[in-house]
Amino acid sequence: MSDTPNNLQPRKITGINRIGLYTLIHKEIARFLNVYVQTLAAPVITTLLFYTVFALAFGGLSREIGGVPFMEFLAPGLIIMAMVQNAFANSSSSLIIAKVQGNIVDVLMPPLSAGELYTGYVVGALVRGILVGLVTAAVMILFVKIHYHSFVLIVVFSVLGNMMLGSLGIAAGIWADKFDHMATVTNFIITPLAFLSGTFYSIEQLPGIWKTLAFYNPFFYMIDGFRAGFIGHADGNIVTGIIVLVAINAALAVLCMRMIATGYKIKS
Repeated sequence: MSDTPNNLQPRKITGINRIGLYTLIHKEIARFLNVYVQTLAAPVITTLLFYTVFALAFGGLSREIGGVPFMEFLAPGLIIMAMVQNAFANSSSSLIIAKVQGNIVDVLMPPLSAGELYTGYVVGALVRGILVGLVTAAVMILFVKIHYHSFVLIVVFSVLGNMMLGSLGIAAGIWADKFDHMATVTNFIITPLAFLSGTFYSIEQLPGIWKTLAFYNPFFYMIDGFRAGFIGHADGNIVTGIIVLVAINAALAVLCMRMIATGYKIKS
């Protein structure tokens, strides 16, 4: 006869720990909503500043790219850049703060698998990215006419892009030991790839080798496909872009789950 009362028997969890996964997702979403001025309003201000600079300082109001007014061409690129930067910030900051404060154990102790932990963090990043995109687009409509050509392309590339940066944020957050390490990732990986991706220009304007190199930048496919959903024109191949982003997301998912499962820099 067992000495442990039936109501104190350990709970056996088979399949997906739905309650635990829901709780983690809820925590990640509530974390950035509690400081919405910083996480939702601030990106809108930053995006509008970029928009103003290109409109006034660089003569964007009178330019066209491929028959599309430059400001209409620029708007989608700025929107998705705000989205993915915040997706990266959400997952990376959540992990690095938990590690620095020492409360990462609160996430590791519950019966959550590596896949469930990965899913919780990446969904939180995806939700923040999408909300930032919706708020930014709603404000930018006041200043520029934003048309959409394909709602499907907008959704597909926004989801794939936010997942990619959310996953990269998880990997960076696990790898980093302090905030300086996170700044290194942002300054030497995220920012260069973002600025050289065609956010502010068409890669058709680039000379020889630089145009070729652009096709090796995954940020290009993300922005090009998302922009095509608005203006109906892409500099690259849409199908190729989807394949590249799906492949990168799959590779990052495997990397992140491997890092979590082995406890790399989070269990030592």
